[in-house]
Amino acid sequence: MKSVIIFIVFCLPFSVFAQNISAEKLLEKSIFYHDPNGNWKAFKAQFTVEMTTPNASERTSNIRIDLPKEHFSVKATRDTTTTVYTISKGKCYMVLNGKDMDSVTAKANNMSCERAELYKNYYTYLYGLPMKLKDPGTNLDKTVEKKSFKSKDYLVLKVTYDEAVGSDVWYFYFNPETYAMEVYQFYKTDENGNVKPESGEYILLSEEMIVNGIKMPKVRTWYYNKDDKYLGTDTLVEK
Repeated sequence: MKSVIIFIVFCLPFSVFAQNISAEKLLEKSIFYHDPNGNWKAFKAQFTVEMTTPNASERTSNIRIDLPKEHFSVKATRDTTTTVYTISKGKCYMVLNGKDMDSVTAKANNMSCERAELYKNYYTYLYGLPMKLKDPGTNLDKTVEKKSFKSKDYLVLKVTYDEAVGSDVWYFYFNPETYAMEVYQFYKTDENGNVKPESGEYILLSEEMIVNGIKMPKVRTWYYNKDDKYLGTDTLVEK
């Protein structure tokens, strides 16, 4: 009888187990995997990201995030150009090749506080996942799906956002054994809120690096959904 039970457990379809976990529980398990000590709420760290893209030189970005002090900065260098964007307690500062930029000179050099805010949201969101999925305005679909992606099975969360937050539809792919986040994917929507199937990108996550006690994906590789065209790679590096 014991051998029969074991056979049934291991041979049941994967989808049966996917149905037994709620979206909230799956997210909790993934957050515990990536941030077991709950460090994200008081995250304060500096890390470096090297970005490589086809037909362009490498860009190195040194990023500082201090959530308790409401501080963010990114110093990015590509070739002979270095820019620094800082947002600290809502105030914006910009520097180009060591020189402070006012609004007029910043605009002349294609820099703006809007771009600074964009960088803050981008890096804080991506490197704060999956913890950022607990933020207000984030809506988890109640159904946990089982999907195969690149010949591997995943538990998948569908996420939408309140209108004030964003209109894209995101899918987060979790390892069904460890609950590590290994892929995410997003699609644009039309004026009626319907997904545009040829839009958006998917991002493959590989390796890990510990930053402030949080397991972050070391390598992010980006592709278009529509044709699997390679876009670029972001890599966390020790600096």
